[in-house]
Amino acid sequence: MSELHHSPNAGKALNRSVELAQQYRHEFITPEHLLAAINEQTLFQMSMTLGGALFFPLDQKLVEEFEKMERVPDNVDYNLGPSIQLDHVLRVAYAQVQASSATILDVPHLVKGILELKESKACQLLLESIACTESEFLADLVSCYEEALSSENDDETDFSDSSDETENVVWQQLVTCLNDHVAEHNPLIGRENELERTIQVLCRRDKNNPLHVGEPGVGKTALVYGLVERIVKGDVPERLKDSRVFLLDLGTLVAGTHYRGDFERRLKTIMEGVSKEKSPIVYIDEIHNLVGAGRTNDDSMDAANMLKPYLEEGKIRFIGSTTYEEYNRYFSRSKGLVRRFQQIDIPEPSIDEAVHIIEQLQPIYAEFHHVNYADDVARYAVETSNKHINERFLPDKAIDLIDEAGAWREIHHENDSYVVDRSLINQVLSKICKVDAMAMEADDNSRLETLYERMSGQIYGQDEALRQVVEAIQLSKAGLTDEDKPLAALLFVGPTGVGKTEVARVLARELGIALVRFDMSEYTEKHAVAKLIGSPAGYVGYEDGGMLTDAIRKSPNCVLLLDEIEKAHQDIYNILLQVMDYARLTDNKGRQADFRNVVLLMTSNAGAQYASQASVGFSGHVSAGEAMLRQVKKTFKPEFLNRLSGTVVFNDMDRHMARLILDKKLRELDGKLAARGVSMTLTDEAREWLLSEGYTREYGAREFDRVIAQKLKPLLMREILFGKRKKIKVTVKEGELIPSPTKKN
Repeated sequence: MSELHHSPNAGKALNRSVELAQQYRHEFITPEHLLAAINEQTLFQMSMTLGGALFFPLDQKLVEEFEKMERVPDNVDYNLGPSIQLDHVLRVAYAQVQASSATILDVPHLVKGILELKESKACQLLLESIACTESEFLADLVSCYEEALSSENDDETDFSDSSDETENVVWQQLVTCLNDHVAEHNPLIGRENELERTIQVLCRRDKNNPLHVGEPGVGKTALVYGLVERIVKGDVPERLKDSRVFLLDLGTLVAGTHYRGDFERRLKTIMEGVSKEKSPIVYIDEIHNLVGAGRTNDDSMDAANMLKPYLEEGKIRFIGSTTYEEYNRYFSRSKGLVRRFQQIDIPEPSIDEAVHIIEQLQPIYAEFHHVNYADDVARYAVETSNKHINERFLPDKAIDLIDEAGAWREIHHENDSYVVDRSLINQVLSKICKVDAMAMEADDNSRLETLYERMSGQIYGQDEALRQVVEAIQLSKAGLTDEDKPLAALLFVGPTGVGKTEVARVLARELGIALVRFDMSEYTEKHAVAKLIGSPAGYVGYEDGGMLTDAIRKSPNCVLLLDEIEKAHQDIYNILLQVMDYARLTDNKGRQADFRNVVLLMTSNAGAQYASQASVGFSGHVSAGEAMLRQVKKTFKPEFLNRLSGTVVFNDMDRHMARLILDKKLRELDGKLAARGVSMTLTDEAREWLLSEGYTREYGAREFDRVIAQKLKPLLMREILFGKRKKIKVTVKEGELIPSPTKKN
């Protein structure tokens, strides 16, 4: 911040308050002394009378207050200093100046400081004296003092600068001349048609104000800097030569405008200062903020209305930029603004155009980060960012990718290698959008090649189901599937407890991605389905967004498990049709979630009860899987089944599968015991007893969890807590598990 000055009136008030404290022989300078000093000024008296108040009663009350204060005897020397309350007033006043980006402390700031000190007598007396509201009084006070401060004939001005120079400094502090900063930004690459159209509009006689409309990150601001670069080089028509482009930041303009009229005066000061330039152009980023900016009520003017005279005059040309969403929501409501601007659409560049942009920018980032980019990095960065970064647009997201990769390599150079290659792009991208870097690496498919073997070592007896799941992932990796669909959309059908949900868990763990699970039994009611994409406008929960869409935006590369899909309301299938067809889902606020990197798995028990009847009667040749599939076709709509990548039928549990699952459960238990320094040994009889108790075709593997939890774990608990054993052997006696009577450790 530039150096802070006192206005002449503020300086006089502070000096006069010291004199008053000395005159009355008071030990401290108080807010009452300051208020009395301010009350002597004509401008303050004018402000009081504008509200219908008289300043004489305030003067008399302050004198009475001074008489009550303790006096220092005349024969005693003392050092006069400010009171704690006055120090607070001054700190508030300085904070007001800093918040408003001003450079001059004036009397209104001091008065505001007094009014903030509610417990002071000065504040109480002032509030009793004014005949209007506090805000109206402050507005009148600001108007009087600012008019006096900016007046060229103000006899009290003691600044060395002239009034004109001061005004120039004020408006130039509130804008940025892009001509002086064009070298700090990346050059414009491409966009010849949009740039020529912009120049053409600027050269019009009337309505010569271009409006760039496009999605965030497509290059709207870069287009303006490209125009400025051509102006600086002189590569523009004669009408635009020597033009200066000023950036008007509405956030800075509004910041610190505490009093009514502050915003209007700032904007007018800027426009008057800009209009004195030879060929000025004002660039307003996020121009939709003009609508409503500075408005305090329905009757007051906003920035859009205040700029209309300058737009109509045509001396100052304006360039605006905004997004389609903000244009439709705010800008289009102001018909006067719409007709004064010429809309120029800025589309997202194609893959090839974005690659060309990145290739041209690479040397700049290579020099900045002191690295070298491999030859194929530009195209790879564009294609991978386009595939995995969903809610942003080219070329911005690709530029961010090569920039961050360059920064990483500059910090973590290996063996003095400063090369940015595809593997590093993958590492950076995996952090940005939560995609497994190894899964994206085209040259390393070893993990994918062994995916089936690793999963079959954890899921038993469901070889066909695992084969279909793994094949769907591998087909997508090979690029043989439709890129605008999920990686896979599979329906798992089978009895309870045979591993349908476990396949989803294991797949997510082996791929190194998140598992996002929704229990569809929570969405049996029609209104509950709306929670997935968000409630409609006007309903409870609208601001919360959709649970499903938000989850996919947070984890765009995941295994999405919709458990027990048949229990959900029928409306859920209409939502899933869009997901399986186009890998897109739009929430209640119009935001899209991208499902292109999602493995969609749905489980269902539909038809499982008919599987056991498959070999009964005259249709005995029908398999259990076929019996279940017949019921599935009755449960789900044809258009839903038609969009699935496949329907996977899970086998019933047999004794061999049960034995493998029991061994897996016991290994998991051994791991927990090992963490406590305990080992467990089961006799063959105990293992067979657990198998017999836990194996049922009806309940599947979950019965093993219950048997182990109810029969084996309590026994281990007692031995660990009270038996003090480190090695526990479990056997069977009289149909119950018991610890073998071994010697204690």
